[in-house]
Amino acid sequence: MEIQQYPDDFRCPISMEVMSDPVILSSGHTFDRTSIQRWLDSGNRTCPVTNLPLPPHPSLIPNHALRSLISNFTPTPPSNSLPCPLSFLKTLTSKSPSSKLESLAQIPRISRHIPSFRRQLIECGAASAVLRLVPHEDLSEAALKVVLDLSLDGDDARVGLVAEGAVATLVEALDGKSPAARALAATALTSVAVVEVNKATIGAHRPSAIGRLVGMLRCGGGRERREAATALYTLCSFAGNRVRAVEAGAVKEIYGLVGGGGGLDRAVEVLGLLGRCKEGRDQMEGIGGFVRVLVGVLRDGSARAVEHALGTLVSVCTYSDRLRLDACREGVLEACSELVGDENAKIAKNALKLIKTLQR
Repeated sequence: MEIQQYPDDFRCPISMEVMSDPVILSSGHTFDRTSIQRWLDSGNRTCPVTNLPLPPHPSLIPNHALRSLISNFTPTPPSNSLPCPLSFLKTLTSKSPSSKLESLAQIPRISRHIPSFRRQLIECGAASAVLRLVPHEDLSEAALKVVLDLSLDGDDARVGLVAEGAVATLVEALDGKSPAARALAATALTSVAVVEVNKATIGAHRPSAIGRLVGMLRCGGGRERREAATALYTLCSFAGNRVRAVEAGAVKEIYGLVGGGGGLDRAVEVLGLLGRCKEGRDQMEGIGGFVRVLVGVLRDGSARAVEHALGTLVSVCTYSDRLRLDACREGVLEACSELVGDENAKIAKNALKLIKTLQR
């Protein structure tokens, strides 16, 4: 099938895919926000294109002009070359593993160029067929990529996937044999949980999802940990899931990652969310050296990590005299005095708020 190609300038230099949220790095190059954020979250402080050094807290500036160009560029292949969703459904329910694998591999490629193809697949019932293929070890990764791709069709698609039983399938896949499949399952769970009602549904009816994500923080590789931390952040943005994450041991595991130099900025963000509930603050107060680790983030972390480390310190120091004293001893006031002048407005605001908290 001949498909009109997007211009190369529309593609992220990291993922080589068409950008959905282009942002400009201080080096002047544009990347998709998700890709460059993962690059920075991994501890990199050089431009992926030029390899030149970046500032300690790189800013990501939205490239509105390019985003507008991409959104207005709609490649439309001839009508006689459009794929038939029913033919894919027939293949996905066939007895041939090789045919299934080939179809699964084709779906994300087609939908990247023809976004409406996702909706057509969902409407013809392909989602349930794809979900049934996830438990098959030789098809799992390809099937999970399609589940993730279908979820990108929008909130209705995400709610529909949950109704089809996607959450149970993804939770089981978090314990799969393949590290890549486990990471993909966490990524798909993140996408599904973007919808508020799905966050609540996952927490209330599949709380084991949170426990398994915490387990990935403990035992997973780099990619698994990053995706697990992102999924936890998404789920815990719903207040009802924070206590579940605390009870699953998230505070201890995240503290270990941050303190061990794991380079997971998203983990610091999860700490910030868990610090908003009493159960989370109680556990943080019981960890020796907790404040010292966050002070390290203030000195060496990325902009996002610094912002959320400040927020976490505000939360715990507001309710704990002991941690407030620890913060003063560890030089938090001095660090905040420098950060109140930061060009990042959120960092400056949180630093000022923490100073006021410590000076009470």
